[in-house]
Amino acid sequence: MAKRIPPLWLARLGIGLVACLLAVSMEWLRPSFVVSLDEALRDTALQLQAERQPEDRLVVVDINEGALSDIGPWPWSRQQVADLVEILLSSYGARTVGLDIVFSEPGDAQGDARLASLAEHAPLALAQIFDYTPRSSSILQGQLAGGVPSPQPTPGAVKAYGYIANQAGFKAARCMGNIGYQPDADGVLRQLPARTRYQGQDYPHLASALLTCGNPSALVKHGDSQGLWRVPYRHALSAYTVISATDILRETAPKTLMTGRYVLVGSSALGLGDRVSTPLAPISAGVMVHAASLSGLLDLAEGRAQAPWSGRLWLLVWSVLSIGLAVFCISRLPAWGGLLLLLGLVLSWLGLAFAGVAWQAEWSVTAPLWAYFFLLVVAVPHEWWQTQRKSRRLMATFSHYVAQPVLDEIVRLGLQHSLTPTLRDVTVLIADMEGYTRATSSMSLGDAATLTKDFLACLTRPVLQGLGTLDKYSGDGLVAFWGAPLPCPDQADRAVTAGLAILEEVRVFNTQRQRAGFAPVQVRIGIESGRALVGDLGTSFRSTYTAVGDCINFASRLESAARDLPTQLVIGAAANALLREHKTQSLGEITLRGTQTTIEVFSVAAPG
Repeated sequence: MAKRIPPLWLARLGIGLVACLLAVSMEWLRPSFVVSLDEALRDTALQLQAERQPEDRLVVVDINEGALSDIGPWPWSRQQVADLVEILLSSYGARTVGLDIVFSEPGDAQGDARLASLAEHAPLALAQIFDYTPRSSSILQGQLAGGVPSPQPTPGAVKAYGYIANQAGFKAARCMGNIGYQPDADGVLRQLPARTRYQGQDYPHLASALLTCGNPSALVKHGDSQGLWRVPYRHALSAYTVISATDILRETAPKTLMTGRYVLVGSSALGLGDRVSTPLAPISAGVMVHAASLSGLLDLAEGRAQAPWSGRLWLLVWSVLSIGLAVFCISRLPAWGGLLLLLGLVLSWLGLAFAGVAWQAEWSVTAPLWAYFFLLVVAVPHEWWQTQRKSRRLMATFSHYVAQPVLDEIVRLGLQHSLTPTLRDVTVLIADMEGYTRATSSMSLGDAATLTKDFLACLTRPVLQGLGTLDKYSGDGLVAFWGAPLPCPDQADRAVTAGLAILEEVRVFNTQRQRAGFAPVQVRIGIESGRALVGDLGTSFRSTYTAVGDCINFASRLESAARDLPTQLVIGAAANALLREHKTQSLGEITLRGTQTTIEVFSVAAPG
């Protein structure tokens, strides 16, 4: 039993649904390789979109190589650190100071006392580090501070297993922020714990503590359901004002650079080892991550940015619409057109996805791209295969009806619709052997078959040489037409030329037969023009490329009328009106057999 091929629309629908399912699954499941590609593209978007104009709301004070050379090697005395903080808050009028430094061991007593007093009474945020890796022996160093009771299992916080905190003398610090983090699998720091939970207490990160230290009401919701904060990295590193700690201690830095601003104190010195990899730079000082985080929080507080959102609904809408458009258009475009369409969709989505990075959309950047790749490797080849299948069917069909030059032209023009039944202006030629039954009645079966085959060859060669379309054989005759599948402006002249050539072929054929001792045969030809339905007609069991119309019936009756007329080639009035190359003469009016229709008929005029 023949294998049934599903309808083409069902196959295309299936391809589209699989592509949509692929995009949705990549968005919801987020396999590790998808996450890696997503983050790589996000990093590229951040690098392209990073703002270069100065970030004038905060300043970074850097304990750099120059400061270590001028002031002395690290660790500095607590007196020097206290001096740095006092100068920033008093002489420079900083709004709040945050120290990206942990003092886990006691220092000089006077310096510790000064720094502890500043942490308790001044807008100074100290740092502590949480450890997020389960260990057989937890890291527990110093004394934690700044926690807010939060009963389990309230969501929205990252669980910690250990910590490195400040020495016990700083336990009364008013503002305390976490500087611990978990880089992604590729080592890039893209997210910070917005809240860290340890033994029933929640702790903010340094940028959040710095923001709320001077103004508790400035706190904005920014963590996701797991307690993570995706650092926006909106500003390029060059946009931040970075001042050496030496210039602060010596008070040589312009005061206008820090008045009323948030100040982060950290280190870029290689010897201190506070280096991380970020989307903006493979190696960056850790304090710059907190600067980027603080910029993001300020943007949220000021309404210049929005909190991260999933973006899944928009991704789903885009995927369904774009995939539907792709499947629809690919089925109607050549293969190269489908490739260009998919390329356009890829570029359009990347533009939208990159804009979504700036809008804090958490959607998968690559989810629709996997669907487009599926369409590239499945839909485009499928439609190409369908096109080739149609072409093979077209060639197989027309190879039985038309000459090779006509077939080549059909393929060149890509006329895939040529089999579709349409009304066309055609000129029909019908040729038949006169007295076939009488001629073959006395012949053996083999001789009758040879006569039929050779006679049909005499009829067929002129038709194909004249670029006509062979409709069918009818026993000892044939039906042919001009004007389909390709238009033929001189169709009537071509049909008459083919008819004259048939008469010559039969004359030569009779000469050969007489030499072999056989009786000659006679041919009758009828030619008429008119409108006909031409195309692949039939049923699902059998179909054929043919023409149906009154002009075919008229040509058949003209062929029959030739037995009573003084010519073997009879031309109808409609065909005669179209002739330009052949001169004809009227044979008078005749009544067509089986009808009441009377028409004027013509034959080709004798030369001279």
